[in-house]
Amino acid sequence: MNHITSPNEPFPTPAALDAATTSHTQSRFRVSTRKLPISKAGPIDEMTASLGIPVPEMIFGDNLVRIEHVPTGWSISFNAYDALDGVDKTDKKMLKVAYAKDWSSSREKTSAGIKEVVKPYDWSYSTEYRGTLAEAAAGGDGEERRLRDSKREIPLELLKRRDPILFFDDVMLYESELDDNGISVVSVKVRVHEKRMLLLCRLFMRLDNVVVRIRDTRVYVDFETDEVIREYTAKEDGFDSVKRSLFMEGRLPDDITIALRDPNLLMNLLPTVERQVQSVILTQ
Repeated sequence: MNHITSPNEPFPTPAALDAATTSHTQSRFRVSTRKLPISKAGPIDEMTASLGIPVPEMIFGDNLVRIEHVPTGWSISFNAYDALDGVDKTDKKMLKVAYAKDWSSSREKTSAGIKEVVKPYDWSYSTEYRGTLAEAAAGGDGEERRLRDSKREIPLELLKRRDPILFFDDVMLYESELDDNGISVVSVKVRVHEKRMLLLCRLFMRLDNVVVRIRDTRVYVDFETDEVIREYTAKEDGFDSVKRSLFMEGRLPDDITIALRDPNLLMNLLPTVERQVQSVILTQ
């Protein structure tokens, strides 16, 4: 395991970061992942100052997932800093403020709750992060190789096939328990097959008695055509509505409590509030 565990290494050296990075090359693409322990005080302070907002309790600042098209240099990567940089740093989203009021009114010490909750940033850490892009230079035809809105769809039927998995990883970026009132977590899973691969970056945010959110970014790569499809889907519903839906499925109270912690069980219960599909073909 290439994991750094020494508490005396708050800022990993470039050599240590390289040693902790695992890469897999498939056709013309290289997939890299890095998993390290929770960031320590020094990096956390630096990140907080740079972002301008407090960071979650568990921040994995050195973790990384990257997909690179080697011939062109095009890449999409996922890291904690950029994910948190996508969190709203203002109090201008009225829906968010309404949730804050709902939350604070449900707490025992309402006045203290309001003071704690209504801050000039989205304290639920609900990022709209879809990855960090490094665009490739224009090809010989002068056409820019960048993601554009598309009617292409990720071929789910192909991904359901039991093809051998050549590379798999599950990388955490950050997690917060929202002062013991729920959870907000961003993680990235990637699996590579011989002819295709799929990456899933997921935000799962549950604020107890208030709201449930799931925001998924899927990146699909066809290794035969060098096509990349990125799909972003945001789903959201009120907490009570989700509980009712689980009850209507015939679940018992204990089962409902368990289901509320599992985004895979909640996905089909939440209405879609935003969806975007983009694609690019990276052939030279």
